Amino acid sequence: MNEAQERELEAAVLRRLLAHLDEHKEVQNIELMILAGFCRNCLAKWLVEEAQARGVEADLDWARQKVYGMPYDEWKRRYQPPATPEQLERFEAAQKARA
Repeated sequence: MNEAQERELEAAVLRRLLAHLDEHKEVQNIELMILAGFCRNCLAKWLVEEAQARGVEADLDWARQKVYGMPYDEWKRRYQPPATPEQLERFEAAQKARA
């Protein structure tokens, strides 16, 4: 496998991950953070950071649109209920465990 093929595969995997997350909107960001240590917002921030590292102009609104498939505020309104006290407790415990 050459470098171009590897990059193409990596890009395809990212598109597949984003499609999978889009198909599973019931999976809340806080649950992703608890279990995996990253969420959709992390992916958007990573997109911006990698663009900036390469001298490419990108902002968080653009990146969130790529990750969420719609404006972030709309996604939150439609799909993201407030975190429960139990979720917040598990999130804090997970953060402490990772520190």
